[in-house]
Formats: sequence, C-alpha cells, structure tokens
Amino acid sequence: MTTPNKTPPGADPKQLERSATVREIGSQAVWSLSSCKPGFGVDQLRDDNLETYWQSDGSQPHLVNIQFRRKTTVKTLCIYADYKSDESYTPSKISVRVGNNFHNLQEIRQLELVEPSGWIHVPLTDNHKKPTRTFMIQIAVLANHQNGRDTHMRQIKIYTPVEESSIGKFPRCTTIDFMMYRSIR
Repeated sequence: MTTPNKTPPGADPKQLERSATVREIGSQAVWSLSSCKPGFGVDQLRDDNLETYWQSDGSQPHLVNIQFRRKTTVKTLCIYADYKSDESYTPSKISVRVGNNFHNLQEIRQLELVEPSGWIHVPLTDNHKKPTRTFMIQIAVLANHQNGRDTHMRQIKIYTPVEESSIGKFPRCTTIDFMMYRSIR
C-alpha cells in the first residue's frame, strides 16, 4: 500500500507543465469506462472542468481504461477528487495497473485516500525513479468512502517526461513569456 504524493489542496498539475519537464498526453489515448450514468462519462472526466465528473453505474470495481496506440512513457497520473462535494461517491481505495493489454495488467500502485480534496499526484515510476513504459493504464476504484456503491471522479491527467533537446543543453525558460515563444511555429 502506498500513499500518493500529497499536494496542497487545489494544487494544479498544470504547474508541472509550466516547469517544462512534463506534458499531458491524455488526448493521445483511447479512454473507456466500466460503466457510466448518461451524461457523466469520459467527456466530463476529460473536459478540464472541476465541476463535472464521471459517475459509475454498476458494481465495483469501477474501471477507467486508458489505452495508447504505441508503447508510451508515463511519469505521473493526477486524479482530482473532492470529498466535500461527493461524500460517499468519493473513492477511498484505488488500484493503478499497467500492461500491454487487458490480459497482462499488473498493479504498480494501490492508494488509500482519506477524505481527499484536490489533486492527487500518483508517480508511475519504478524503484529507481524511472518512468513506466506501457500500452495501457487501468485505474480501478476498489472502495468508496462510507461504503458508497457508485463513484465520482472529476478529472484525470496523464503526464510524460519532456525529452532533452538534441541541439544541446540550454537553460530551461520557465516564465510564461518565454514559454509562449519556446518553439518555432
């Protein structure tokens, strides 16, 4: 059992992107859910709106499947959960699994969440802090707070490390003004 990297409540994972060390790759994946209520599916899980959410509709475990077309390096998974808004719908036990397909998934993290409020940063690295390479990520909600049946997840983000420049080692420009002009269009 591991504890997720705690960030201050409301800490935005986009701060990771601003550091220019990672980028969000969720749009490159095919997303599927074990179940959902009409109007509370993948679109709400990925719309960058913390007021919308995925709501499962069925028996546990509730699954979020994220499949990439090619083997992909993943470093961090960020999940937004809000116990104050969702109460018994809030996940309390989550398993994160990776593999090539549904038939060879292996659990790499199991998290116990105690009344989470904000972004939960889950490292997808091995014991040597090396990012995971995978075709598929599965997030399984194993239990909810107050023994709730269905679950709410408000947002999920997946990050990959940004590769070093092949031109040479230049200092990273991290201000917003520099980042606007960091690539040739």
